[in-house]
Amino acid sequence: MNTPAHHTPDTPRDLVGIGIGPFNLSLAALADPLTGLDAVFYDQRPDFRWHPGLLIDGARVQVPFLADLVTLVDPASPWTFLNHLRARERLFPFYFAERFHIERAEYDAYCRWVADNLPALHFHHQVDAVRWNPERDLFEVDYTQLDADGEAEALGRTHSRNVVLGIGTEPHVPDPLRPLADDPAVPVVHAADYLRHRDTLLAAGHVTVIGTGQSGAEVFLDLLRHRPAGRERLHWLGRTEALAPMEYSKLGLEHFTPDYTRYFHGLAEPVRDRLVAAQWQLHKGIDADTTAAIHDELYRRTLDGGWPDTTLTPGVHVRTAGRLAATQVELHLEHEQQKTRSRLTTDAVVLATGHRERPLGRLLAGLDPYMRRDSSERPRVDDRHRLVLDPSVTGNVYVQNAETHTHGVGTPDLGLAAWRSATILNDLTGREPYPLPARTAFTTFGLDGGLPQIPSARHHRALTPLVDGI
Repeated sequence: MNTPAHHTPDTPRDLVGIGIGPFNLSLAALADPLTGLDAVFYDQRPDFRWHPGLLIDGARVQVPFLADLVTLVDPASPWTFLNHLRARERLFPFYFAERFHIERAEYDAYCRWVADNLPALHFHHQVDAVRWNPERDLFEVDYTQLDADGEAEALGRTHSRNVVLGIGTEPHVPDPLRPLADDPAVPVVHAADYLRHRDTLLAAGHVTVIGTGQSGAEVFLDLLRHRPAGRERLHWLGRTEALAPMEYSKLGLEHFTPDYTRYFHGLAEPVRDRLVAAQWQLHKGIDADTTAAIHDELYRRTLDGGWPDTTLTPGVHVRTAGRLAATQVELHLEHEQQKTRSRLTTDAVVLATGHRERPLGRLLAGLDPYMRRDSSERPRVDDRHRLVLDPSVTGNVYVQNAETHTHGVGTPDLGLAAWRSATILNDLTGREPYPLPARTAFTTFGLDGGLPQIPSARHHRALTPLVDGI
């Protein structure tokens, strides 16, 4: 980061980033070469880690490697995934591997490489509050510096003209299972912590996986592969009406383009809410390779004439749950279509129940009087990913992965990370350090814009042949 050399604790920053996940890491990487931009990013964790509990062997990122932190807006950046491979002398092996989708562990290693080399990132810094100071026309960002054990070491305050929130999501635990998940004596764990508890889960007599999305499928497959044939004792259930494949057609993927994001943002609030719920298969289904691998493993276990001891039941939700004896769990289930109920006794539960956007209320309590909200009391976010604040606030609060209700299903998608970061930096600097394409999809999503814009053809100079007649 080209941080001005004259910066002192009393000098306001141009930008303070809160949270260092992939999205703010993308912003930091694209901000790094911008001369004169004074930016700093804080995270309470000791270092960068991307879903460490789900870095299961063989699990792949569901977007191509081109959807790294920077490539889709600046393929010449030093922070591309391909440059990471070059720095690690792995470019030729990757070339021969012919992989378009990389493993999650490799994406995590790439992000950690970027994080280790950007000086503007400050881990062990827990941001406590953000306020607007009308006298100075600046944001006040209070933080606690943590020691190696995560204990408070010092307090600090930074002033900034702008703030960007990238605090990410948190594991979602359904209310009926929350008391059990909070009880250390009962093996009820969220999939986000799967690898940390994997040995305990493999040793359990009967395991239930709740959640029929990608994480649930990956956890079920990993357990299935490592439990003995005929004694698998696995149950997999979830609320979706089918073990549904993710929509991955080429035109279907255009819902994850800037074009669709702009279209979605312009819709009425009730329409947007209906669409987010209806489009679950765009981002909550299971990729075809994983469903095929599960079926292949189950089929392999029928070769001797028996069937695996597994139960796969979609369309089921957990009504209530409780402890049975000292270590078992009893789940009270209801089938959505049949309206039938039953009980399931199990020795361990993995909650592949997804993640939810972290609430902004605690962190932004000091900005509450200035915030504008929609009819559901959610923050309004404009088309440049800024919270809509009272006009008296001259600075901007940008948000990353906290605007699904205003920007649609592409909000948490890694493929839009670089575009959103570039959009923020273009707006922040008041210039265009990252020119963005006018059109990104073949689909025209609405009628009100007239004919879609067609990029002008590029005319190249005719080449002069080296030898006449060639």
